[in-house]
Formats: sequence, C-alpha cells, structure tokens
Amino acid sequence: MRRDAFLKTCAVLLASGTLPMSAQASANLKMMIPANPGGGWDATGRALGKALQDSGAASTVSFENKGGAAGVIGLSQFVNSAKGDGNALMIMGAVMVGGIITGKSPVSLDKVTPLARLTTEYNVFVLPANSPFKSMKEVIEQLKKDPGSVKWGGGSRGSTEHIAAAMLAREAGVDASKINYVAFRGGGEAVAAILGGNVTVGGSGYSEFQQYIEAGKMTPIAVTSATRLKGLSIPTLKELGFNVEIGNWRGVYGAADITPSQRKALIELVVKASRSKSWADSLAKNSWTSAVMTGDEFGDFVDREFASLRATMVKAGMI
Repeated sequence: MRRDAFLKTCAVLLASGTLPMSAQASANLKMMIPANPGGGWDATGRALGKALQDSGAASTVSFENKGGAAGVIGLSQFVNSAKGDGNALMIMGAVMVGGIITGKSPVSLDKVTPLARLTTEYNVFVLPANSPFKSMKEVIEQLKKDPGSVKWGGGSRGSTEHIAAAMLAREAGVDASKINYVAFRGGGEAVAAILGGNVTVGGSGYSEFQQYIEAGKMTPIAVTSATRLKGLSIPTLKELGFNVEIGNWRGVYGAADITPSQRKALIELVVKASRSKSWADSLAKNSWTSAVMTGDEFGDFVDREFASLRATMVKAGMI
C-alpha cells in the first residue's frame, strides 16, 4: 500500500474508532494516582509513566493525584470517569485493599480491570532524630505503660504499616484497638509529621524515608520483612521477638468495561515499560523489588490478598 493511501486509511480507522487498540493506547495515557504527592504510589506512578515514555510504549502520560481514604476516593473517581477508556490507568496496592476493608467501601476493585502487579516492598518503622526513644524496645515499653501515648504515623487506615502496628501491639500483649494511629493522606504529610515530632513512630516503605535516614534526620528501628533488607542493618521485628511479618505491593489497574483487546494492549505496554532501563533504575533507586504479575493471575492474587488481609485485621482486632 502506498504511504499516502496508508495514512488516509489510518485516518478513517481512527475517526471510526477501529484503529487497533495497541496503536490507540500508545498515543496518550492518563494515570490516576489515588494519593497526594510525595508518597509511594506517587513515586511508583511517575516512575512507571517515565518508563512508559522512555521505552516508547507511550508517547505521553498525564497524571492526576486524588488522595484520601486509602485511595478509595481516587478509585471512586476512576470508576466513574474512566469507564471504557482504553488509555486510562490507576496505581493501587495493598494499602487500597486494606482501606476498602476497614472503610467498608461500597466501591471495590471489582469495578475496575486488573492489569499488573509491579513491585513489593517492606515497611520500615522510624523515629525522628530528636526522639527520646532510641529503639523499638523502648517504644514497646512505653506502649505497654500507656498505649495512647505512642502515636503511630503512616498511610491511611488499613495500610500495611497500620496493620503492622496493630499486629505488633497484639504481640506485645496490648489491646490493638487502643493504639493511637494517625493516618495521613500522602507520604509528604507523614514525613513532615515525623520530622516535626508530631508522631512518635513513623512507618512506610524504606524508599520514602531513605533520604532522611541517610541524612540522619530519622532513625530506623525495625523492618517488617522476614530477614534484614539487603545492605541495611535495620533489625526485623522477628529478630526483636515479635512474630510480625507483612509486605507491601503496588500494581496498576485499567478502567471498568474496557474490551479484552484494550486490556491486552495495556498489559503489553506496562510489561514493555517494566523491562526498560528506566524502570530498572527506579527499582534500584527506591529499593523496590520487581514482582511483575499480569492479567487474571494478578486479579486472583488481589482476591487472595483481600481474604488474607481481612483475616489478619480480625486477628489483630482492627475490625
């Protein structure tokens, strides 16, 4: 086919909406980040957006931040505004699953389309540099004396750091319902509260605290992994005598009511981005572990996470 004839054919197909989904999807992607700027979802979404463009999977990626209620506010907007849109993406993760459970949200992930899990990460608990406490042992001793006097700061209710704090309290013989947990809408707010001494202990992924730990502004006192994080000397909660292990993960969903071909095209774009140097650099920079899982396998994984987190929350006395 001659070039001019080919271009005319593409123009007709585009106007009629019948251009192949892979071609349409690569034109201009829109990404919902259901959290305020400065946190893990924001970093993940923008790193993925950069990788999509650097790898040639997308020509442009625009972002919208909509924080609150463990991502459920952004989820609700995404469900309502992006229905059938084969160019729309939404960042999400374990925090959203926990938030849907604790908030008893009428909007759930069954309204949108699972595309891919991207990363896993464990939570680190930190103290501000000027804290009167020097270790998790001292924090727990105070928790036993007066549970309400220890303020735990982190992501939304139902986040993995919230669950970890409740599990830790239970392990220490403290009524988990009495812990004083302060939820923040975004990582930036949580960091400011920790640095300002407005909370006793902060919890989040290591990547969100890394620069402050390295600058001596925060002191890491425990990590929620089974073994110590590679290259770091932060003790695990299990090392400290508490049987607490919980991981965080992040992924990406597509809009409701997209076609199988639209879903396939979006998964292919995300996978292409995940194999790029840009994404590898982001993994290394943020101490994220690649955990790519796609399509129905990812959807089944999320269903299992719902059941597992609900059981954990019941056991910890959170719901």
